[in-house]
Amino acid sequence: MPQSLMHDRPPHDRHDLLDLPGIAHGFFGRQGGVSTGLYTSLNCGPGSADDPAAVAENRRRVAAALTPAPRHLLTNHQVHGRRVITVDEDGLALYPEADRGAEGRPHADGMVTRLPGIVLGALAADCAPVLFADAEARVIGATHAGWKGAVGGATDATIEAMEALGASRSRIRAVIGPCIAGPSYEVGPELRDAAMAADPAAAGFFSPGRDDRLHFDLPGYLLTRLRRNRITADAIGTDTYGAIDTLFSYRRTTHRGEADYGRQVSAIVLLD
Repeated sequence: MPQSLMHDRPPHDRHDLLDLPGIAHGFFGRQGGVSTGLYTSLNCGPGSADDPAAVAENRRRVAAALTPAPRHLLTNHQVHGRRVITVDEDGLALYPEADRGAEGRPHADGMVTRLPGIVLGALAADCAPVLFADAEARVIGATHAGWKGAVGGATDATIEAMEALGASRSRIRAVIGPCIAGPSYEVGPELRDAAMAADPAAAGFFSPGRDDRLHFDLPGYLLTRLRRNRITADAIGTDTYGAIDTLFSYRRTTHRGEADYGRQVSAIVLLD
């Protein structure tokens, strides 16, 4: 079950599946940061038009909330695919620029590592962030999965990358963070057709909406896919679209005609 940690700053949720020895994690929302306006207040997305200094401070706060001496908070330039980056000592030099702008980050949707002190983050504003951990092997992962990444196998690729580092499916635990829920996620039949072409099992996660519109249960689909891969998994269960004060939502921003939107981060780290 999710556990809210409102006494910390910035506040974040945890899930007991990931409350594991030597691992810290958090599902952060939009509170506890320094950004203003549309980005109030914990916007962690370098790809937004927010003040880069504010984004950097927000990301520093997130990392410090999880571990007293973080080496980096790393996030990808997310592309709605299934590419997963393995963060090791040889590749770490690629990442210090990550907090300075979107183009300094790898074009990928997942990250895995065995390095302590490296905070792996998945940015989201309706898409699903998924955190992974194998405490025995000391391997962690963080993945961003919208509908394209979900049906394209972003979580499958993350599991495979963790296995390459010594993790086992029998020990991996995964939690889906806040994302848009089925009742809020109205889509056209073309999305259903594309999803079913990639994975026919996706059909069961579409339900009728208005006229020819459909509702897609993204977290339900991801949860089933994780469990199909023999992963112990659960979901936080919070709908980003409806959580106006606590979570960013791309779709809500679009419906309001706003110029841009913030991104929350879900993050995980191996402790020294």
